[in-house]
Amino acid sequence: LAATGCKQFLYGNAVRPLRVLVFNIHAGKDAHGVDNMERVAAVIRETNADIVLLQEVDKFTTRSGKVDQVATLTKLTGYKGAFGKTLDYQGGDYGIAILSRWSIISDTLVHLPLNPPQARAGGSYEPRGALRVSIAAPGGAIHVVNTHLDASGADSFRRQEIPQVLAVGEAMKKTGALVLVGGDLNSEPASAILGIVREAKWVDLWTKCGKGNDLTYPQDKPVKRIDYLLAQPGVVCRKATVLTSDASDHRGVLFELDR
Repeated sequence: LAATGCKQFLYGNAVRPLRVLVFNIHAGKDAHGVDNMERVAAVIRETNADIVLLQEVDKFTTRSGKVDQVATLTKLTGYKGAFGKTLDYQGGDYGIAILSRWSIISDTLVHLPLNPPQARAGGSYEPRGALRVSIAAPGGAIHVVNTHLDASGADSFRRQEIPQVLAVGEAMKKTGALVLVGGDLNSEPASAILGIVREAKWVDLWTKCGKGNDLTYPQDKPVKRIDYLLAQPGVVCRKATVLTSDASDHRGVLFELDR
């Protein structure tokens, strides 16, 4: 890319925007609660995404039929995959994942400690994390941070979580490579949580290039946007679109970026 002076993304012999999909897959169940990994994989293929940030991903849990959902998706799509376990759940693991068209150089789950500690106790409370991945993309490495913040009504836990997630992204910026942070933030654009994001000089890319309805949850009659992709100010977002698929109880969001 440096040799050609082109700001767009080099893929094979073509130059085009980088496509990033943010998608909470609801443990592989569609909007009607039916097991649905084939349709999740179809969404990924149909969007032609290069990088996919997934939340609510299961490995070997009872509710998901004891399958490894990351392995299933990599088999169905041909992508590489990384998984970050945040919770022991129903005899297996629950967490977040990143899929990539290109090789994954490294992956690390960064736990998000809270005070008081958060433990699953009959509600949506559960430990959270940030999955940090480096991808060997054409033209240079891309660093991606994926997270799924607390889902409780009050934002006391999210106020502690989001600075830690952004700090992971800040540390990766020092490499000079493209850094993206995203996932299900369980927070609306006008919330205090997104205020923290803006104060830290991260850009909510939907505000730069979103087209059409921005609501992502719930799938059938969405009333709020809680799924995001963030970047440093210099990144150019050409287009962002909320998908209409019912492959999950969330609507995925597809972003097209220049480097």
